[in-house]
Amino acid sequence: MRKLTALVWSCSVSLCVGAALGNTAHADESPIFSSKATAQPIWAEHGMVSSQEALASQIGVEILKQGGNAVDAAVAVGFSLAVTLPRAGNIGGGGFMLVHLAKENKTIAIDYREMAPSSAHKGIFLDENGEVDPKLSLQHGLAVGVPGTVMGMELALKKYGTMTLSQVMQPAIKLARDGIKVTSDLANSLSHNYIKQRMLDVPASKAIFYKEDGSSYKPNEWLVQTDLAHSLTLIAEKGSAGFYQGETAKKIVAAVEAAGGIMTLDDLKAYKALERQPLTGSYRGYEIISMPPPSSGGVHIIEMLNMLEQYPIGELGHNSAATIHLMAEVMKRAYADRSEYLGDPDFYDVPVEALVDKQFAKQRSKKIHPDKATPSSEIKPGKLLPFESNQTTHYSVVDKWGNAVSNTYTLNFSYGSGIVAAGTGILLNNEMDDFSAKPGSPNGFGLVGGEANAVEGKKRPLSSMTPTIVMKEGKPFLVTGSPGGSRIITTTLQVIMNVIDHGLNIAEATVAPRIHHQWLPDEIRIERSLNGDTRRLLESKGHRLSEKNAMGSTQSIMLTDKGLFGSSDPRRADSAAVGY
Repeated sequence: MRKLTALVWSCSVSLCVGAALGNTAHADESPIFSSKATAQPIWAEHGMVSSQEALASQIGVEILKQGGNAVDAAVAVGFSLAVTLPRAGNIGGGGFMLVHLAKENKTIAIDYREMAPSSAHKGIFLDENGEVDPKLSLQHGLAVGVPGTVMGMELALKKYGTMTLSQVMQPAIKLARDGIKVTSDLANSLSHNYIKQRMLDVPASKAIFYKEDGSSYKPNEWLVQTDLAHSLTLIAEKGSAGFYQGETAKKIVAAVEAAGGIMTLDDLKAYKALERQPLTGSYRGYEIISMPPPSSGGVHIIEMLNMLEQYPIGELGHNSAATIHLMAEVMKRAYADRSEYLGDPDFYDVPVEALVDKQFAKQRSKKIHPDKATPSSEIKPGKLLPFESNQTTHYSVVDKWGNAVSNTYTLNFSYGSGIVAAGTGILLNNEMDDFSAKPGSPNGFGLVGGEANAVEGKKRPLSSMTPTIVMKEGKPFLVTGSPGGSRIITTTLQVIMNVIDHGLNIAEATVAPRIHHQWLPDEIRIERSLNGDTRRLLESKGHRLSEKNAMGSTQSIMLTDKGLFGSSDPRRADSAAVGY
């Protein structure tokens, strides 16, 4: 692995990525590269990685160049992002991974979602008056769920990779030990008042991410994470036991207890990553493969596509008022269903088959009026037919054999709880906020839930993370996903629609303006690039619009007979699709 490390560090990030991104001059008039296109994707012949941080993408490609497969590269990227993108990349959080094996034509879903400590209970986030205290689920030891990332990465690599944990982790260890140049994106995030106030209150967090006087790092200054390098080395040498047992585990539990939490060494030792059956649906002749519960993403991507399939979306036009109206109406209905029916399937009988049934979608969409918005107050969870976060990050990987990985993982809020376990360099999640602290009370992303997602010991909180693979004629066609809390599902939905309904190439599909509706609050969240005429038409239909920050950071790869085409969302600085 010395050769790999030398390759990564023999050039600056800009030069490494620039060389890989130079393959954009394909002057044919195919639907992939067209002179009519308003954005062009990145092309590669053999393999590609698209992630939210350029250096991590480059590391993944170097693993592919060395003969590693998509899973080897995905695990290397996952550990590297823990160093280079600390607000979301992690080993102290959890997530979901889809692995498509080309030879077997099989897709596996790996659930490494965080888990509630065994002594967690329903009233854990309520004050003495029985009301929700948001601080307890966001900035407190009680906010920390048992992390799953290390176990998930190990499971994926052992069963489906070809390289050792030590091999794929060496680049991340070197980055942490020797330091990384602070990017403008990293500097800006650490300077944010909300982040800074939380982190400066935790001595171990302050010592790593801020200077001795409490001032912020500036772009191009060096950030060294020696403790994290040590923690990563223990994992590389001992596997998941180097995280869930021994010195690292003891330090994590001590940090959680000091912050008022209830996690124990037994909770860490008992954690298991799980393989689940992926959810599959269909949309206009394409097969949609996505994540099952405890992710709500796959269920509702398929449910919304089932409703939208009844309408001529392509004819109505991309981001026209008519199309956005229908999108908002199906989004409202799906998120209402989410509030009632979704939770951890190991604790609650989630009616997945009923929710993704096309007859249910027809029933659900009967009351959609073509020219009038249905107030959210009039939308309730659907009557089932009889039937047997904000700072997350996503990356996609495809190798030369056609294997693909779609991975989304998170600390929940930016930098999670803000708590670094002293002596480990590991930022701890605040994923417990994704439970329903009290039925009907919104969480940090405004999502409302019920009993299905109530807090319970050893239970996994409901998630919006939606790693997705779209199949065309039995082969992977689109590998995609996004961060964005409650907006993950709708962001991923729009990338799929942009490609299938509107014929956009993956770069155009990525940069197109996005909208979001989650039932409550009753508003369409829009990006500022949505034009004024469309806004006025939507308002005339009864929609309330709210312009807020840009949504998502999709990382997508399209597979065609002309090669691989990638697009890394320009909404986040320093992200990159890199191929060879």
